[in-house]
Amino acid sequence: MRGLLSHRALRGVLSLVGLIAAFVLATASPARAGENVFVEVTPNSAQAGTRVSIRASCDNNNDRQAQVTSDAFGRVMLRPDNGFLTGAVTIPGNKAPGDYPVNLECSNGQTASTMLTVLNMAQPSKGPATGGGGTAGGRGAGSLLLVGGLVAVAVVAGVGARRKTGSRF
Repeated sequence: MRGLLSHRALRGVLSLVGLIAAFVLATASPARAGENVFVEVTPNSAQAGTRVSIRASCDNNNDRQAQVTSDAFGRVMLRPDNGFLTGAVTIPGNKAPGDYPVNLECSNGQTASTMLTVLNMAQPSKGPATGGGGTAGGRGAGSLLLVGGLVAVAVVAGVGARRKTGSRF
């Protein structure tokens, strides 16, 4: 009776797994054309005057050039590169800060878009020259203090070593 019970339980579990698998297979949607059409800009937030990289895909048409346009940088032609379309462009240094759409136009008519954020921050200024800093900057008073301290440590170590060995003059 015990073996019969476990056999029924195993059959029930297998039936349940089969039903779940059939449900998953029946409700899964097939891949649609155009799912692999995209454009990405790296970095997607960039300072005006810097260079950005563009990578895109035109689904099954990545062996042909594609065009990317944006008010942030104008027009760029992307070229096939290891299964993707790639290119690079410099954002003009006087470009106003803001969000700019980047639009991909594939030769097969498919399109995609993303957003590029242009930053135009003022360059940080140097801090005030307040001096100090100890050993910073090379041969200042800090360097002399460091060398003097090392000499003092060596002298004390030498005197201590002579006392241990019992050296006499």
